[in-house]
Amino acid sequence: MRRVNGTALIIAALLATVAALAFPIWSYADRSGTGQANLDAGTVATRWGPLSATDRDFIVKVRLAGLWEIPAGQQAMERAPTRAVREAGDHLVVGHTDLDQRVRSVASRLGVELPSQPNAQQQGWLAQLSAARGKDYERKFANLLRDSHGKVFALIAQVRHTTRNTLVRELATDANQTVLDHITMLENTGDVDFDALANEAAGTATASPTGPPPPDGRTPRDPAPAAGPTGSPEATSRPSAQPTDEPGRVIDTDRPAPTS
Repeated sequence: MRRVNGTALIIAALLATVAALAFPIWSYADRSGTGQANLDAGTVATRWGPLSATDRDFIVKVRLAGLWEIPAGQQAMERAPTRAVREAGDHLVVGHTDLDQRVRSVASRLGVELPSQPNAQQQGWLAQLSAARGKDYERKFANLLRDSHGKVFALIAQVRHTTRNTLVRELATDANQTVLDHITMLENTGDVDFDALANEAAGTATASPTGPPPPDGRTPRDPAPAAGPTGSPEATSRPSAQPTDEPGRVIDTDRPAPTS
């Protein structure tokens, strides 16, 4: 009897251990905080496909972009002293006027509420532009707008890649074309500070950069090898070829030449 009871206790303990180990695996998909759970919690069904929280955020940001970039473009067309900046302003007005019409149509069909004025940060950018003059105005215009377009470009790519909603996918395609055109026009002004853009992006990066080593196996701090008399780095270290009187035999230039 004692042997039977002992065996039963061992079996019960093993079953409890297996259940404890298996429970996190069974329940993991249902726990809040996971990526899939967050996606499901923020997604609603529509006739054009699931509409996620990221989709709705994208729609709102497209609307916000037009609310401050259209007046910024109009201001540039009126105030900019150079033709390149005025042309960039014209592209902003035309592009975002068209894109704003599309985003309002999409939002109406999907039931997404849109803002009616720029957010506080965008209003601050417009205030900076209004206070600037001359070349300072052009630099601020090019860099504020180029930085803003570059950041929304990343969101567009994410949404275009992951959305399951047909209307949002079409809007992302339109927005991608519009934003790329504006980035190009802003860069054509010659006022974009690419070093500042790169440094800002590097300041928010968390992963170490990867990629092939610099050319010639040098690190960025190594000086380039000195050029020789012919302009080739190897020219100063490579031994000069000695003359030969027949293939495979080198003439000893220190020995008198044979006489016939």
